[in-house]
Amino acid sequence: MGWCSPSTGKQALATLCYFGAGAALFAVGAHLSYAHVAPQRARTLARDAFVRDYLRKKRGQ
Repeated sequence: MGWCSPSTGKQALATLCYFGAGAALFAVGAHLSYAHVAPQRARTLARDAFVRDYLRKKRGQ
């Protein structure tokens, strides 16, 4: 399947710029997600320990 009409140099440059901007946004999002994994895991483990202690105290064990 081919293009309906040949693209101009300006259209190709715009396509490359949009693709590059999208790839950059994706990379920044992946980096921020990876950078914040440890604090999120620590909060989850602390909340889990709190709930376990609360349930142990409530049941009297």
